[in-house]
Amino acid sequence: MLAIIQHNNQTFEVDLSKPIDISIPLTNTDENPIAWYIEKPVIEPVVFGEWIGKVSEGKSSTNFNNIFFNPHGHGTHTECLGHITREFYSINQSLKQFFFLTELISVQPEMHGEDLVITLDSITTALDVTLKLGVPREAIIIRTIPNLESKKQLKYSNTNPPYLAAAAARFIRESGIKHLLIDLPSVDKEHDEGKLLAHKAFWNVTNVNNLNADARLDCTITEMIFVPNEVKDGSYLLNLQIASFENDASPSKPILYKI
Repeated sequence: MLAIIQHNNQTFEVDLSKPIDISIPLTNTDENPIAWYIEKPVIEPVVFGEWIGKVSEGKSSTNFNNIFFNPHGHGTHTECLGHITREFYSINQSLKQFFFLTELISVQPEMHGEDLVITLDSITTALDVTLKLGVPREAIIIRTIPNLESKKQLKYSNTNPPYLAAAAARFIRESGIKHLLIDLPSVDKEHDEGKLLAHKAFWNVTNVNNLNADARLDCTITEMIFVPNEVKDGSYLLNLQIASFENDASPSKPILYKI
């Protein structure tokens, strides 16, 4: 299913029959990734007395489950700046377009003291060709190296995962990129005393209590993705899908199409 797309004075072709899903499924098993000190998701049938909402139990004609999960800690999710502000902002109201030109890059975090950090130099080096060509990109996908399948089941709590340097986040913002996707539980350091420097730099938030007028309300951060190794660095069409939650974040399903 080939589609010819015209966008930003560019024309390109994508095959819509070949989607590349870079989300991590949410399950109620021990294989589900977990961050931020919570337990695994709960998916269980509704129970009313002797009635159980599960066909295999023989008491219901339908499967009728409750699901308890946390979008930030249980898998792939997309968040707006309402994640860090005193005033409520909803991802469902912030994200109104869903297709973007994106660049997938692979970077190796560098050791700085006891931390593994995605530096400004690593981001600029990976994006160097695109920037020289002057090709506009609306989104960036950061795949960290090594890229192991175990990322899909990691328990991140109290492990000090790699994170994005504030200078790198600021550069991404100043490059005009509005949507940042990364295969880590956060763009910021796990224990950072609430500074959230990369979040603030990307969204251009200088005052979380009284939001500055130039903060980037229509920009998003997507965390805990997984990009398989066979998916090569380069340009893609991104379809960034969310559930319609009126919340600062929603579970999401980013889909790539090779250009």
